Amino acid sequence: MQLESINQELSSKDPAFIIQWALDQAKNPVLTTNFGPHEAAILHLAVQIKPDIPVIWIDSGYGTKATYRFADQLIKQLNLNIQVFHPEYSRGFRDAIYGGVPEVDTPEHDEFTRQVKLEPFARAMKTVAPDVWLTAIRKDQTDFRKGLEVVSKTNDGYLRVAPVLNWNELDVEEYLVTQDLPLEEDYYDPTKVYGNRECGLHTTTSK
Repeated sequence: MQLESINQELSSKDPAFIIQWALDQAKNPVLTTNFGPHEAAILHLAVQIKPDIPVIWIDSGYGTKATYRFADQLIKQLNLNIQVFHPEYSRGFRDAIYGGVPEVDTPEHDEFTRQVKLEPFARAMKTVAPDVWLTAIRKDQTDFRKGLEVVSKTNDGYLRVAPVLNWNELDVEEYLVTQDLPLEEDYYDPTKVYGNRECGLHTTTSK
């Protein structure tokens, strides 16, 4: 597969076209979500084309109550084929033994991120064994993502496809309004803490 020519073709296409392209290549596609504020867009786009696409959610246990209500609403509204993966240890255990979320940019926080996100994600991907992974990342989110392409190959050999990579926040919100989809901004990711910070999931899976 010639990724350079594929990305030249797909860079100007809309997300629905990119999703259809990805599904045409796939034998076992998967979509991941964190049920962040704008996730309804990628979820809605994907299920319009493949209603039964497996949707993986790594639930760290640290979501806000609003996020869990938002997730429940979308799972029901879009009839998602949801598959939930959790860390080995619960939030209650971690809070009791380790005293909560460590300070960012420390070895302790790196290990926390590995335990509550990276390990469950790796376990999910090993369990589902996809050949195509759809993700909602966008270039305008972090400096690292500015350098990504719509289609890339991960370290584990499957394709990562980012249909909304070239959308900005306004593009996503316009889609949500047009499709009468919810947006929930009361969201917290303890592995990132700051919106423009990578947690390591995309940096560690990239070649």
